[in-house]
Amino acid sequence: MGIAEAIILAVVEGLTEFLPVSSTGHMIITSSMLGIQRDEFTKLFEVSIQFGAILAVVILYGRKFFEFRRWQFYAKLIVGVIPALILGYLFSDQIDTLLESPTTVAIAMLAGGLILMFIDNVFKKPTIESDDQVTYPKAFIVGLFQTIAMIPGVSRSAASIIGGMSQKFTRFLAAEFSFFLAVPTMFAASVYSLFVKKWSYEGVTRTGYDIITSTSENTLSFIVGNVVAFVVAMVAIRFFLNYLKVYGFKIFGIYRIIAGIALLIMLLTKVIEA
Repeated sequence: MGIAEAIILAVVEGLTEFLPVSSTGHMIITSSMLGIQRDEFTKLFEVSIQFGAILAVVILYGRKFFEFRRWQFYAKLIVGVIPALILGYLFSDQIDTLLESPTTVAIAMLAGGLILMFIDNVFKKPTIESDDQVTYPKAFIVGLFQTIAMIPGVSRSAASIIGGMSQKFTRFLAAEFSFFLAVPTMFAASVYSLFVKKWSYEGVTRTGYDIITSTSENTLSFIVGNVVAFVVAMVAIRFFLNYLKVYGFKIFGIYRIIAGIALLIMLLTKVIEA
């Protein structure tokens, strides 16, 4: 993977991570269309640049994340992330297999698009407007919804937002809580992929950190990718929240359906290999 390809993937990550359109699905599609070999470094890169994206949330919501007296805020995030930590650890290999399937992405994109088309009409009477009102059981339930996003194409953001709205969150709070929950979830995934998980790279089994530092090109791709993802995510988050206040989720549902159909056509015409 060259630097230009790393930048493109990082832009896609930053744009799509916090929108309910599936960042993983878009990176799989992008890498396939660019002809980027989906080797272990590519998979590692796509996970590790999430660190730059979550840093955007921490900076934008710095007052919440660094107001240490509000220990309940951190406790709720810990409760919410438990399902993802457990299932992610137990089914890591199965998730890796799914990540190689554009067909899975296409089906998930279509299904998620249909749900988002009508979600604003389904959850009409929210009663929870602030994260202070979120109880521990509700945080855990949102965390359970988030685990559905282990299927590529579902979208972590979409799954956790739907989970929040099912618990009577306003759509704005559901989106914000999804951002908050992304921080420990994606941080844990990045740490696991860098320092714990063993990757088979160039015939040798090693940690993600060893792979990234094995060549100057890999290291530069990692650094540039995280910086680009951070900057783009800052813009995407602001846009998404402002748009959501006025228009809701319907446009994202339409987009997912169009993208899912386009991907199926590319698979059927062999533009992308299944």
